[in-house]
Amino acid sequence: MRILITGNLGYVGPVVAAHLRASLPGATLLGFDTGYFAHGPAMPDASPECLVDAQHSGDIRGFPPALLEGVDAVVHLAAISSDSVGRRFEAVTDAINHRASLRLAELARDAGVRRFVLASSTSVYGPAAGGAQQETDPLNPVTAYARSKRAAEEGLQRMDRGAMAVTCLRFPMACGMSPGLRLDLVLNDFVASAMAAGEIVLLSDGTPWRPLIDVQDMARAIEWAITGDAVQPGDALVVNAGSDAWNLRLRDLAEAVAAEIPGTRVSLNAGAPPDRWSCPLDFSLFRRLAPDHQPRTSLAGSIRGLRDGLAALDCAGRDYQASQLLRLQELERLMRDGMLDPELRWASAA
Repeated sequence: MRILITGNLGYVGPVVAAHLRASLPGATLLGFDTGYFAHGPAMPDASPECLVDAQHSGDIRGFPPALLEGVDAVVHLAAISSDSVGRRFEAVTDAINHRASLRLAELARDAGVRRFVLASSTSVYGPAAGGAQQETDPLNPVTAYARSKRAAEEGLQRMDRGAMAVTCLRFPMACGMSPGLRLDLVLNDFVASAMAAGEIVLLSDGTPWRPLIDVQDMARAIEWAITGDAVQPGDALVVNAGSDAWNLRLRDLAEAVAAEIPGTRVSLNAGAPPDRWSCPLDFSLFRRLAPDHQPRTSLAGSIRGLRDGLAALDCAGRDYQASQLLRLQELERLMRDGMLDPELRWASAA
């Protein structure tokens, strides 16, 4: 089996590559990445590149069709993947997450690729009232990132897919240790804050929901999507990929971090207005379709992995919020240094 992983040098990509290398030892893994975050402090010796059989560099907006020759499955992770970056680069976010994703899918179909997996997001639901959000519920994306993911999903569902099976995995917010670590994610930020300052400061009263998934469990879901039989050739499936056990409130997250990092203070803002983003998610469809690929990582396990990983990297100092481990700050640094242009293209390729 020949598998192409786009965005393999990002936050999720190295974990996916390592998991597929272990679970599908006979597979040939190809990586394609633009390299925005390929040389951060959490990536010593470019180790994620060693997890694939061949590493290709390039911008997903100009993906070379020849790389799809003989590919059986595409795992499409490459994206502008945070709300803060999406606000700063709204047009770029649509170009990469939406339009380039659909072009890649069309190229994959034409090349005879059998499986196409899109890493989508439960942020497409947006502010919601009522119970846990299901795949059939109305979508109300309000950020550039969420809108781009909804547009990519809808485009994949409308397109002529030929014999290619498409799976859109709507992931909750990612967390956990990775060679491509990011600290602009809620649990990761809480752990770094606890280690750097001995305190976690919540801007809310702690009651808002923040469903999460560990990157290790994202990799298990992706393995299911490229090897399972839930999606038939030519069909498209959208599924919330996660676990009810990870439907958690911010207060629960902060207290769990404090339990693993003794001495951490948790400060709540009891007078904060209601959080319009607060809603749990329904994972019953994923539980039914993928019983052997359900999330296995515990909240405590994710926290311990982050704690130990940050300690080993010695990068959770008090200035971590200005570090290379935050996506917007790193992209802006590359722009200030003249390495990226305003459309987030490498200056040498302009």
